[in-house]
Amino acid sequence: MLIVKRTINFIKVVPASHQYTFLLHKGRTLGTQPALQRKGFAAAMSEALDRLEQEEAQKRIERATMDETINVTKQQKRLLKRRKWVDWKTHDEEAGDTKRPAFDPADRVKRKKYAMLVGYCGANYFGMQRNPGMPTIEEELFKAMLKHKWISDKGFEAAQVTCFQRAARTDKGVSAGRQICSLKLPETLDIKALNEDLPEQIRVFAVERVTKGFNSKDQCNARTYTYTLPSFAFADHMQKFDFESYRIDEVQLQKVKEVLEMYEGTKNFHNFTSRKNFHDPSAKRFIMSFTCTEPFTTPQGIEFVTLKVKGQSFMLHQIRKMVGLAIAITRGNTTATTLERALTEERLDLPMAPGLGLVLDTVHYERYNNRYGSDGIHAPLLWTKQEDEIKEFIERYIYANIYETEHKERPMLEWIETLSLHSYERREEIQTEVIKNDDTVKKRCDDEDDE
Repeated sequence: MLIVKRTINFIKVVPASHQYTFLLHKGRTLGTQPALQRKGFAAAMSEALDRLEQEEAQKRIERATMDETINVTKQQKRLLKRRKWVDWKTHDEEAGDTKRPAFDPADRVKRKKYAMLVGYCGANYFGMQRNPGMPTIEEELFKAMLKHKWISDKGFEAAQVTCFQRAARTDKGVSAGRQICSLKLPETLDIKALNEDLPEQIRVFAVERVTKGFNSKDQCNARTYTYTLPSFAFADHMQKFDFESYRIDEVQLQKVKEVLEMYEGTKNFHNFTSRKNFHDPSAKRFIMSFTCTEPFTTPQGIEFVTLKVKGQSFMLHQIRKMVGLAIAITRGNTTATTLERALTEERLDLPMAPGLGLVLDTVHYERYNNRYGSDGIHAPLLWTKQEDEIKEFIERYIYANIYETEHKERPMLEWIETLSLHSYERREEIQTEVIKNDDTVKKRCDDEDDE
């Protein structure tokens, strides 16, 4: 009798008399210990169970070590996600090992979406938006709102919890007379008490109930900025003048107005911002009007004028560069042809005016007012009742700061001396690859109203 012996790589036929030898060899191949012949079945099983218990214990130790590593990693990630403006070390030390108390439904505060009218002088602040380690308008505002329980601790740590949004993210040193913020707030609010805990150069004028989906940035259809500066900035660059006694004449003032009108309409302003090329669709902006007021004299005896520009939206530094080029053209440092070229595909070297005189004057919501302003539930966002208070604040804290700073430090006088250093000609193109790779700067340049 023959039997078939199967191995890993071949099949072999062996006599049946060798069957016992084959079975023993097969057992060894599968890992069965030779001691199985000498030991009893119970002893073999006992040893196998002991080894199994040892392996399981080792696995438990490995799993515990892995779980501990994962927990440490998660804790580190949570620490990294924590807002830098919160002193978490002190916060954790005060909390100790105490657990958060169970939530009481009676403590829940019902919140609704509101539009908040804010004014501020941007001097000594690093812009509107929160920036860890830097004094900003939002940081002061959030600290006061937290103290008066307008927002929760979570809302202070993460603004998105309150659905917070600003209409315009003003840059360092830029002021605002009528900034609009949208966020969820309690139904009972004490504006007077809140203002007592805010610096005097920051004021909340009013809050108004808005629709649930209202967004102060997205639903704004136009913004008006003003730029207040001494009239001597428009003096001919060949003319010698006295800082305090200079008065602009009608011819020069009319020239200023004509240059400003050249900006009106839908044009490509890629030369008036950072890292944006001509073919980027977002470089096109619609300027509704750009005007200049009649000259007036400040308490310091210096003559000033105010430029007022209204547009759908503005890019980073756009208004300051528009003003800078308008001054250079009016003074004779360059010609109006430079402005025409700046609106084409050429990349030109253009000056940027100082940020001191720039003010966010008004945020417009015509479309929202037409749709919801007369529905019987929501009021139009016009703020007519607060107009006198707003004008007084602007004159006392914003314009007064501009007049005083120009009189003492003379930043505009120093800046106009640098206009001759600009070539107003083509400069090296910024490579598209660099623009695409620098996501942070590009995103900020794409953001509306970054002035």
